[in-house]
Amino acid sequence: MDFKAKVLAGIPSTLPAKRDRNPMFNHAPVRRSVLNTEEKKLSIKNALRYFPKAWHPDLAHEFLAELENYGHIYMYRFMPDYAIHARPIAEYPCRTPHAAAIMLMIQNNLDPAIAQHPEELITYGGNGSVFQNWAQYLLTMQYLATMTDEQTLNICSGHPQGLFPSNAAAPRVVVTNGMMIPNYSSPEDLEKFNALGVTQYGQMTAGSYMYIGPQGIVHGTAITLMNAFRKKGFHGKEVAGKIFLTAGLGGMSGAQTKAGNIVGCITVCAEVNPKAAIKRHEQGWVDELVEHLDELVKRVLLAQNEKQTVSLAYIGNVVDVWERFDQENIEVTIGSDQTSLHNPYAGGYYPVGLNFAEANEMMADAPGKFKVYIQESLKRQAKSINNHTAKGTYFFDYGNAFLLECSRAGADVMAPNGIDFRYPSYVEDILGPLCFDYGFGPFRWVCASGDEKDLDLTDRIAKEVMEEIKLTAPSAIQQQLQDNINWITAAKENRLVVGSKARILYADAEGRAKIAGRFNEAIKTGKLSASVILGRDHHDVSGTDSPFRETSNIYDGSRFTADMAIHNVIGDSFRGATWVSIHNGGGVGWGEVINGGFGLVLDGTDEAKDKLQNMLFYDVNNGIARRSWARNKEARFAIEREMARTANLKITLPNLVDDEVLDGLEIE
Repeated sequence: MDFKAKVLAGIPSTLPAKRDRNPMFNHAPVRRSVLNTEEKKLSIKNALRYFPKAWHPDLAHEFLAELENYGHIYMYRFMPDYAIHARPIAEYPCRTPHAAAIMLMIQNNLDPAIAQHPEELITYGGNGSVFQNWAQYLLTMQYLATMTDEQTLNICSGHPQGLFPSNAAAPRVVVTNGMMIPNYSSPEDLEKFNALGVTQYGQMTAGSYMYIGPQGIVHGTAITLMNAFRKKGFHGKEVAGKIFLTAGLGGMSGAQTKAGNIVGCITVCAEVNPKAAIKRHEQGWVDELVEHLDELVKRVLLAQNEKQTVSLAYIGNVVDVWERFDQENIEVTIGSDQTSLHNPYAGGYYPVGLNFAEANEMMADAPGKFKVYIQESLKRQAKSINNHTAKGTYFFDYGNAFLLECSRAGADVMAPNGIDFRYPSYVEDILGPLCFDYGFGPFRWVCASGDEKDLDLTDRIAKEVMEEIKLTAPSAIQQQLQDNINWITAAKENRLVVGSKARILYADAEGRAKIAGRFNEAIKTGKLSASVILGRDHHDVSGTDSPFRETSNIYDGSRFTADMAIHNVIGDSFRGATWVSIHNGGGVGWGEVINGGFGLVLDGTDEAKDKLQNMLFYDVNNGIARRSWARNKEARFAIEREMARTANLKITLPNLVDDEVLDGLEIE
């Protein structure tokens, strides 16, 4: 059978031979055993319903072994024997090319060159899953290959519920991940219900099929890091020889070293998993590997003295680096952390004092003891960071729940009021007021042809559009436009592509619609050889309600509400999105965030033109309106500017209250 025939077959008609895990791949940590005997039986029963009864006796024993050995049933036997990667769209079997575009994106998320744990269907973040098991993958691909433009596929936490009659204007796929009843949304609930096979953690772009490899976060990190140095008074070439110290090279986090090189500083990124560090080095995301702390100190001092731009991956624990740099009085200009602390006790963070193998063993066999190690490690890390900031280091939380978990561990990270953290979120200090409030966020696209020439043309189109907009743009957004013009100009030479021929930049509603419109016209006229798939990171102006990250600069008390994300997904779905997704959980953790995303296929038609104008406008301005209502002055400026341009847009604006009015009240 060729690739198309295997996709169309779905779950095979004969039981495939048992398969072992590939030792060359990075595998997910063993999840701790949380089910009792009856619950284990239920988990196996849930898994067996994908298969004919004749297979149940064999598979039941096999699935029990997976559950006991790995803490989850992955169904390794049913991993496809074809290579998984983003193929040119014409190579997918389909009855509608929009479904083929979704298959392309799913396979890109699971490409071993991109996915953190490909055989466990985890794209990044330690537990950011595309599907719970391989049966779900096979069925979903089969449904997509056979669906028409008169059907919509429902995906419930990885499970393809089925094809339902709809219409051509409706989304082809609606994805939900982890949408629990609120009282059943604790981390312990995730462990239990995921082990039962009834929910999953889709992260942000993993379970919504919109991950494009580390490039996506390289851009956001580069913009954040550039502005962090500006806050310290360093611009352009002045950052050479200055240190950015951080941690995490798995999944998304390989972006930090590449972003540091783009900005022009010395980046020191610690990673405890040797395989992850070596993979990022081989892919060109990091310049040098360093295995010993003494060697790291010598290399950093040399780079400082010579004002080098270099990225160093230290294979070891970042706590040791923070403490040693403090002892050696090595000046750290910018500090942060990008370990997966949304998942602190199941592989997202590794404590100092244990090597990688020892930590994984304790995580599975002695979870209570492991938790103590994690908390002690976080306290040590926070203490050392405090020492550095007292010397002038600018430290920010990168929205990975670092400060949140430090506070839960009892670390010294609270502000004097006992409510706020002593260090800002990068959204509070940088991306919120400079980007999100103005509507700038991570707009991305994928050339479905897989052709490098198509990607080059889209780069040129995007640059031309931004340069045109900049000519008449207000001064408030000139810097944002120029930063992104510089980014797209250097994108190819920075070798950012891993997997699909994808690109990302930050644009507002005007920029996104104009760029997309030019793409659609280029497809129509044959200048682009195939369709273009639009999307964004959920980490944006309006896709996500996350009080410790995306909406951390919302100060009217509503940052703990999730109305915006829900409205965004519903609104996008009837304004033209090809698929939509809504998730519980994201970069800051299960139960801590609700985030939504979309995919929109441009095929050169007039229908696509109407959809992109309608949907992209709403997708951005819904968030600006909410931020304006929260009294964010930059968002107020942006939404008033948009209302002046768009006759049908009418937004409720806040009446500002003078502090003297409140100060005069006698409140007990």
